[in-house]
Amino acid sequence: HTWEVEAREERIAEEEFAQSQVTMQNLKIKEQNEAAGAKGELSIRLPEGVTGDQIAVSNDYVTQTIRVEIPQADRTYFDSYPVLGNSDYIDGLSYTRQGETGVIEVTTNKVYELQTEYDAQNFYFNFLTPHEVYDKVVVIDAGHGGSKPGAIKQGICEKDIDLAIVLELKKLLEQNKKIGVYYTRVDDSNPSFDSRVDLANKAEADLFISVHNNSTTGPGLSKVQGTQVMYDEKKSDKDSKDFAQICLEEVTKSCGSVDKGLVAGNDIFIIRTAAVPVALIEVGFMTNEEELTKLNSNDYQKKVAEGIYQAILRAFEEGY
Repeated sequence: HTWEVEAREERIAEEEFAQSQVTMQNLKIKEQNEAAGAKGELSIRLPEGVTGDQIAVSNDYVTQTIRVEIPQADRTYFDSYPVLGNSDYIDGLSYTRQGETGVIEVTTNKVYELQTEYDAQNFYFNFLTPHEVYDKVVVIDAGHGGSKPGAIKQGICEKDIDLAIVLELKKLLEQNKKIGVYYTRVDDSNPSFDSRVDLANKAEADLFISVHNNSTTGPGLSKVQGTQVMYDEKKSDKDSKDFAQICLEEVTKSCGSVDKGLVAGNDIFIIRTAAVPVALIEVGFMTNEEELTKLNSNDYQKKVAEGIYQAILRAFEEGY
C-alpha cells in the first residue's frame, strides 16, 4: 500500500512538472542588437517593481546548469519579454513556476564562471571560461557517494574516507587564489560517471584527480597495504602517466605509505574518457586493519591531502 501511494504521488508530481515545463523550442533566446546598448551576453528584463538585487542566481558546475529565480515573473511575462542575448553558450533553456517566482534554468555547453550586473530595467550575464578567471584549473573527484558506498570494512564506508580527504584538500586549495578548483561532490551525493568526467572536460582542466581507496578480494582482511595510482596507459602522450607518478611520489612521501606503484587504468570510465591529464589515487587498502585505522583518522587524512596538494603544485612547476 505504501509503495502504491508513493508511486502515485510521484507520478502526479512528474505530470505537474511536465505541464509547467517549457522547452527551448518555446522559450527562445532573441538575438539582441548590440547597437541598442546591450551590456551582457545574456540579459533578462526585470518585472515591474523588481530590482536586480532580488534576482537569485546559482551555478551548478557539475551539471553546467545556471538557475535564475525571478520574483513576479509569470508565463505571460516571458511571452512579453524574451531572454535576450547570444545563444552560443547555451545547450538548453527551460522555464518553470514555483509559486510567485519564475525560474529559468540554462544548460551551458561548457563550464563557465558568471559575471552579473544590473540596472533599473535589466539583469545581465557574461560567461567566462575558467581559464579566463584563473591561472590554472583543477577538478577534484571524491569517489563513490550516496547509495554507492564503495568498499565497506568494519562498518566504515570508502565514500566517507574519500570525501573526508577531499574536504581537507579543499581547505588547502582555497588558500591559493590562482588555482580554480571544481569538485564533483562535497557532500554525500553520487554524480554519474558522465557528470564527473564532463566536469573535467568541459572546464578544460589542467589536471583531474579522483580520490579512492583500495581493497583486496576475499571476505577477510589482508596484509596488503600501500598507495597505488591509476593512469591511462593508452594515451599516446605521457601526461597521464607522468602526472600519476608525481601523485604517487608526493602522497607516499607525505603520509608515509608504501609505494605500490602505478596501475594501468584505461578500463576505468573516468580515466578512459578524460580529455585532460588524469590520476586516480588509491590512497590505501581498507582490507588492511592497520591502514584502515589510519585512513579513518583525521590526522592521516590531512597528510594525504597535503600530499595531493603538493602533487598539484609540483605538476604545475613541471609544466602541466
